[in-house]
Amino acid sequence: GGWTWFADPPDGYGGAAQTPAVLAQQAVDTMRLSGPAIGMAPTDGKTGLVGLPVWLWTEVSATTWGPTSATASVPGLSVTATARAKRIVWDMGDGHTVTCTGPGTPYTMSKGDAQSPTCGYVYTGSSASQPDHVYTVTATTTWDVNWSGGGQSGALTVTRSSTALVRIGELQVLVS
Repeated sequence: GGWTWFADPPDGYGGAAQTPAVLAQQAVDTMRLSGPAIGMAPTDGKTGLVGLPVWLWTEVSATTWGPTSATASVPGLSVTATARAKRIVWDMGDGHTVTCTGPGTPYTMSKGDAQSPTCGYVYTGSSASQPDHVYTVTATTTWDVNWSGGGQSGALTVTRSSTALVRIGELQVLVS
């Protein structure tokens, strides 16, 4: 026991009033939302080919695709926020983008050279002229966050990004 002196009063006790919107942002901050856990075929260290499909996906977890929820509170007020990924925009590094409204489908060897049924891309040029001979792929997830508490509700949009590298070669067949 005993007394402790603080220079400023704690939230909810005459200090700066917390609004539901501020608490909603605090709840989002505790969710640890991340950019996509990028999965691609061809995989890291392998070379894809011009004209063949590249599969794109994210591993699905609470922090990479959701849904996930968190609550932030001060005495007398609690706000709960729930985040769900809405889409991933893949900047393929060659000036083109792909927008996928789902997490994508992980590639398996049994798929061969088939196109992804949910999220993919086909390069039309090799990465030979790029720095280190690779394209830098940037995947950005857009999260829709809905919150409610204190008699109010609202929505926020949050984005998170991740990057990966992909090497794309060109195969030429010579017939003699």
